[in-house]
Order: sequence, then structure tokens, then C-alpha cells
Amino acid sequence: MKRLGLMLYLLCVSQILNAAALTDVVVKIKPSIVGVGFYAPLATVSHQLKGTGFVVGDGHYVVTNSHVVNAVPRVDENIKYNQVVFVPKGKKYSIIRVKQVYTDEKHDIAILEIDKPLPPLKLAPRDRQIADGEDIALTGFPIGAVLGLFPATHKGIVAAYSPNIISAANSQQLSELFLESIKHPFMVYQLDITAYPGNSGSPVYLADSGEVFSVVNKVFVKETKESAISTPSGITYAIPVEHIYALAEKHGLF
Repeated sequence: MKRLGLMLYLLCVSQILNAAALTDVVVKIKPSIVGVGFYAPLATVSHQLKGTGFVVGDGHYVVTNSHVVNAVPRVDENIKYNQVVFVPKGKKYSIIRVKQVYTDEKHDIAILEIDKPLPPLKLAPRDRQIADGEDIALTGFPIGAVLGLFPATHKGIVAAYSPNIISAANSQQLSELFLESIKHPFMVYQLDITAYPGNSGSPVYLADSGEVFSVVNKVFVKETKESAISTPSGITYAIPVEHIYALAEKHGLF
């Protein structure tokens, strides 16, 4: 009986310490989280947030998804939109223009080059595979900027390391990219964690250290796109950092 009591006590202490560790990690993570989107000061809708990004390398590079940077802004006629990153600063935010965009369409990765350096995050080694059941977290903008640009954190675990194949629900989903993924699948992380459409491009990191090991690129949708917000599946997919390293090396970035 005493041994059981001791075990329960140690378990409680461990949970408290883990929670405290994640709190400290999130404080360090948040300054590196940015919004990715478009800006046109004269447009009716001047600020358009399309997804999340995070700073890496020497602070001049932002990682996100290629589908985030390829998103089309809602445009006003004859008004040019600039691709930018939005840097949260409490209730306000600053804007940094994107100089150059490097993309890997196959792996849904993009690296944005910016003028002004920001605090970078540490990437896990490219060849490290995170074990199933590992405690993880992600930080980003789950529902965009509806309530302002406030980074939110969600916690979960790695569910599996598996090929990036998800069966098509109907013929409309049989795109060229989908068919290519069936022929030449690559490995991704399946996460037991709640994420939303605005989390695309969010860093996924180890809860105890903050090392980034993957990038959120899609959420499993059970019925409709709207249901991803109202009744999220809790199943999220993320691209391993090895593809960030490969894209950076291809262009001599960092």
C-alpha cells in the first residue's frame, strides 16, 4: 500500500515537472512564431493571413508550407499585394516583407527569406526519428487572425511514423499531386493532437526541449472543411525536418 502511494506521488511530481517544463519551452517558442500572408495598404482587406510560419537558421528565414505561400489573396482590382510575415507584438503586430520564396511542392515545404532577423528555433537533427508516444506540442494561429494575432499552443503525442497516403473520399480528390503521392510516398508524422486550418506551417516540437522535428501540413477532415473547426478530428499530419534541411541546402540558405 505504501509502495502504491509512493508511486502515485512520484507520478504526480513527474506530471507537474513536465507541465512546468512545457510552460518554459512555450515562452521560448512564441517569439519565433509568425503569420504568413499578404499585405496591401490600399486594399479593402489590407491584411490577409494564410497560415503560420516559424523562424530558423540565422533568423532571416521562415519555414511554412508551400500551399500557404501559394494561396491566392482576395484581391481588389489594380492593387498589388505583397507577400509578408506578420510578427505578433501583444495586441499589435509588425509586418516584414518577404524577399524571396523557396519551395518544395512535393513535400509541401517553403522557406521565406526576410530582411529583418527574428529569434530562430532549433531544428532537430535531420536523421532523428521521433518515437511513437513522445510528448509533443505545436504553436501557431489555429483560426487565423479572427481574434487577433495571438499564438496558441496545443499538446499531444506522436501517433505514428507512416507513409503520406490518405485514401480519396471521391473522384474530385484525385488530383495529379494525390496520384503522385500514391506512386512515390514519403514518410510523415501522424500526430494525436488538435490542429486547425490556420495551423498549416506550425512547428511541431518536443515538449521537453523545444526542438522542432516537423511542420504541420494538413488536418484529417472527417466530413467538410467547416467540420475541421467545429468538430476537429484530432488527427494531424506533419512533414519531417529532413525536407527543410534538403530545401535549404539546395539553395545554400543555412
